[in-house]
Amino acid sequence: MARSFFRSFMKIFMAFGIYLYKISGGRIGGRLSGLNVLLLTTTGRKSGKQRTTPLGYFRDEEGSYVIIGSNAGFSTHPAWFHNLMGKPQVSIQVKDKELEVNAEVAGPDKRNQLWSRLVELAPFYDNYTKKTSREIPVVILHPVPI
Repeated sequence: MARSFFRSFMKIFMAFGIYLYKISGGRIGGRLSGLNVLLLTTTGRKSGKQRTTPLGYFRDEEGSYVIIGSNAGFSTHPAWFHNLMGKPQVSIQVKDKELEVNAEVAGPDKRNQLWSRLVELAPFYDNYTKKTSREIPVVILHPVPI
C-alpha cells in the first residue's frame, strides 16, 4: 500500500515538475543538485507511448548532452534507459529549445572520463555506485544536424 501511494505521488510530482519546466522554458526546474536539467522524451518499448523524464545533464567536450542512468542507485536501470535502448532516436528539451538526438551508451574509457566529470559537478552521484552492483550507464545524446 505504501509503495503504491509513493509511486502515485511521484507520478503526480513528476508530471507537475515537467509542466512547470515546459511552460517556463526551463526557468523553473531547470537546475538540480549541481546539474542543469533537460526533458528526455522516449517512446515506450512496450506501450509505444511517449514518455518524458526530467534528467540532470552536462555537456561533453563536443557539445553533446550527457545523462546518467543512475535510477538513484536502485538495482535496475531506469525505464527511460530501456526505452532509449529500444529506440535511440529521441527528443530532448533544454530550457526552451527542442532537439532531436541520437543516444549512445558510452564505452568503458569514455564512461570513466565522463563519470569523473560528473562527480566533480555533482559529487552525490558517487554514492549511487555504493548502493548498487550494476554499472550505472552514462549516455551521450548527440544532436541530429538539421
